[in-house]
Amino acid sequence: MSSPLKILVFSHRPEVRERILTAVGRRPAADLGRVTYHESATISDVLMEMDAGNVDLAILDGEAQPTGGIGLCRQLKNEIDDCPPIVIAIRRRDDRWLATWSQADAVLVHPLDPLAAAETVAEVLRNKQLPVVQG
Repeated sequence: MSSPLKILVFSHRPEVRERILTAVGRRPAADLGRVTYHESATISDVLMEMDAGNVDLAILDGEAQPTGGIGLCRQLKNEIDDCPPIVIAIRRRDDRWLATWSQADAVLVHPLDPLAAAETVAEVLRNKQLPVVQG
């Protein structure tokens, strides 16, 4: 049996991290198995985990303070070779364009719908695990 996939959840607010964990759940899809979470409240912790290659997927709070997940996502996508997929959680649907600018792999909109959140995360994880086809 393979080890569980690790999801990093970043927000400076513990209640936002909890809402994300609750919405996505411990098993976002039957074919993926259980996931484990690493909660981060600081940018330095996110950078350390991402640089170490310990993350299969990151969910970043677009409203985090003092540095939001949208800008952090863009930084990570531009600075880390083979950056793991990143999902941005935003409060306003109108901010989807910012998530696109940040190079996010997917977007969740508060209030989080548990079915949509779990399916979005599962889809991104499945896409990450697709084998590279040699031409």
